Amino acid sequence: MISTHILDTSRGLPAANVKVVLEKKTANNWNEVGSGVTNTDGRHAFEIPYEAGDYRLTFMIEDYFKNQESFFLNTPVVFRVSDTKRKYHVPLLLNPYGLSTYRGS
Repeated sequence: MISTHILDTSRGLPAANVKVVLEKKTANNWNEVGSGVTNTDGRHAFEIPYEAGDYRLTFMIEDYFKNQESFFLNTPVVFRVSDTKRKYHVPLLLNPYGLSTYRGS
């Protein structure tokens, strides 16, 4: 239901081996519902139940950039799942000094 893909635009390659953590908001708390590491194509899919709600996907990019200067630290993206009949893909375009995300298909 929820997946991600990280592309390193400074290298023109997928960002492999980046830890990603998915949390769901319940009341006033964020509870982890899944985590993993991007594969060699920079992708990871979370095997979770199809549930509406507010989610936070944190990209653990500090380790990815540990051997070079960069501006951003671990980066959360907060989004809402409303239609449980569709998939939600949250890509991240990343470089040491910029990032962008969008709702993919």
